[in-house]
Amino acid sequence: MAACAMIVAGLGFRRAAGPDSLRDALARALGDRAVNALATAEDKAEAAALAALARALGLPLVGVPPEALAVQPTLTRSEASFAARGTGSLAEAAALAAAGPGARLIAPRCLSQDRMASCALAEGETT
Repeated sequence: MAACAMIVAGLGFRRAAGPDSLRDALARALGDRAVNALATAEDKAEAAALAALARALGLPLVGVPPEALAVQPTLTRSEASFAARGTGSLAEAAALAAAGPGARLIAPRCLSQDRMASCALAEGETT
C-alpha cells in the first residue's frame, strides 16, 4: 500500500482560551493548507473549546501522552511550555508526535492574536 501525506495541526492553549482563540491560531498556521487531524496534550484533549472545534471541522482529535511530547524536537522554545510540559512548544511537539515517525514541521508555532492559543503544522506519512 502506498504512503500518502497527512497534515496534523498541533494546538497549545491556555485554560481560558475560547473557540475564537483556537480558530485564530489554526487559521494563522494553515494559510491555504488543509489538515487531516488536530492534536494536543492528552490532558487538554477534553477541553470544551477544542472538542467543539474538532467537531465543527469534522476532524479527529489526538491526545498525545507526555512522554511522546517530551522527545519531539521543536523549533521554538517557550519557557512556560518547557517548565509545564518538558517541550519548547506544545503545538509543535503535538503536531510532530501525532503525524508519526519521520514527521517534519511545515509551519512552526503561530500565536492567536490574543496570545491564548498556538498552532503548528506537521506533515507525516500514513499508509
